Amino acid sequence: MLTKKDIQNQIIQAVETVKKTNPMAGSITNSVTINLVANAQLAVGGSAAMVYLPDEGEFLAKAGGATYINVGTLLPIYEETLPHTAKVLHETGKPWVLDPVAVGIGSLRTKLLKQFKVYKPTIIRANASEVMALAGLWELDGGTSTSNVRGVDSTDSVSSAKAAAVALAKWTGGAVAVSGETDLITDGSVIVYSYGGSHFMEKITGAGCSLGGVIAVYATAASPFIAALTGTSVYNLAAARAEKKVEGPGSFQVQFLDELYKATAEEIANNPFEIEEV
Repeated sequence: MLTKKDIQNQIIQAVETVKKTNPMAGSITNSVTINLVANAQLAVGGSAAMVYLPDEGEFLAKAGGATYINVGTLLPIYEETLPHTAKVLHETGKPWVLDPVAVGIGSLRTKLLKQFKVYKPTIIRANASEVMALAGLWELDGGTSTSNVRGVDSTDSVSSAKAAAVALAKWTGGAVAVSGETDLITDGSVIVYSYGGSHFMEKITGAGCSLGGVIAVYATAASPFIAALTGTSVYNLAAARAEKKVEGPGSFQVQFLDELYKATAEEIANNPFEIEEV
């Protein structure tokens, strides 16, 4: 089992590598939040590329260091783009992050997310209700047969999604990050609880979506587990710092991006977390 010091050293290495190499982590993402996703990726030291079309998705899958796929606002063309891109990513062994936004709502979304099971996303980033619903859709332990997702919001606690998160991580061989008041990150054998954040995160659109994009950036430089934890840690650190300097969600979003940019590798590694063996 990794020690806390081991994990912190790997976080530092991931952050420093990203800042030095400026890796590209492309995205096929939610049109509502695409701007914040790109800006957050740039703030932590990555490079962003947003696409929609099938041939562009394939190019991105082959050319990028990692890819982020978010099903938040689906276009008809995504019925071709998303599974085609995921297939190429799986076949080429490139890391990719899945955000199963609003899983359980609509037939196209359900169809696409079912298809993703065989392509085994490297990292899954979602709220508790989405994690449980995705595990149910994939017929894994801890899953629910019905979705408790309210739009893009969770109606379940992070702790209630633990079994589903572990099952998903074991199936994919990667990692799962469950976002909530206290975040849970697991690779199926160990669980880490990450602390920090801000109540303003619920008052802006794209906090979770942009986290998925940032995790994809770190996936170019670290294992799935460390990438998921590093992204979550920098978010919790930056949000807590930003909250102390602002009075509302508008200024919070601006300050949050500044804090993502300013956070050092050591500061991110030292953001509070606890380890639990599965």
